[in-house]
Amino acid sequence: MERNARIAALAETRAKIGAEVPLPERLTAQEQTPEELTAWCTATDRALDEAERQLSEHLADQVSTQIFAVPAEGLTADTAQSAPPPATGDDVRRNLERIMTRLLPDAADAERRAVAEAAALLTGAGTADEAEGVLQEVRLRIQAANRRTEERRAEERRRAAEADAAEQAEAERRYVLDSVTTAFEDMGYEVHAGFETLTAEDGTVTLTKGAWPDHSVRMRVDDAAHVRASMVRERPAESEDDRRVDVEREREWCEAFEAARTKLADAGIRSDVAWRLDPGVRELPVSAPSRQTRGRTGQRERHRERHN
Repeated sequence: MERNARIAALAETRAKIGAEVPLPERLTAQEQTPEELTAWCTATDRALDEAERQLSEHLADQVSTQIFAVPAEGLTADTAQSAPPPATGDDVRRNLERIMTRLLPDAADAERRAVAEAAALLTGAGTADEAEGVLQEVRLRIQAANRRTEERRAEERRRAAEADAAEQAEAERRYVLDSVTTAFEDMGYEVHAGFETLTAEDGTVTLTKGAWPDHSVRMRVDDAAHVRASMVRERPAESEDDRRVDVEREREWCEAFEAARTKLADAGIRSDVAWRLDPGVRELPVSAPSRQTRGRTGQRERHRERHN
């Protein structure tokens, strides 16, 4: 991602200054092996360093040409009169071009303008000392521009790394959620998406079974590292027999959970149980009515009102 971002930045600079400098193609990560990725990174680093050098040289040549160009109306047949003054002669121009090549090509427009404005002062330099003073100012402005450019690059790398980490974390969470879903579906459970969003985007699912009319399990995948599960009742327990069934369902669920952990291990997801309540230790909480159920109830009531 860092190299792709650098390619994009240099491509933008190339377009701005009108340079014909080849750039490597951006890479779309697909099925490359680590060796292939390493080889691509190595080759791309060399290509980008060369492209950056060529762009800096092109930019330096542009600035030098603008500063040292002789206006057409100033040309005369007398070549001695059209020659540049000593302070802006060939040595000064070569020094300026050499200094300008240090300017990073993806410096911001304002930074490049500041450097060019300093370099333009050479046209008013009457002595070698004055020209050297201008060149020193150009050096200082280039150093400042490069420092800010490096800071911007670092910030862009940081944002790219954060985006990559967030994307990777979401992919891992989704993989865990899908693996959990598949494991329990294979054992005969029905897996329903979260009630609040009607999708599993928030990592919440509800597990039910045909033989469980009064029980379900709420499970949430907080991230790729934490899975929480809790059995709930669909209606309050009213008798000792209901509580006996609760313990049986909890015991059945604990056994299924251990079986699912084995299946997940086969899928590459190893887990440790950090916290567990044994069956019958507490009364099962009663599931609150979901928004989905409330919404459908409201729709049925409005439907009856229209027909009344």
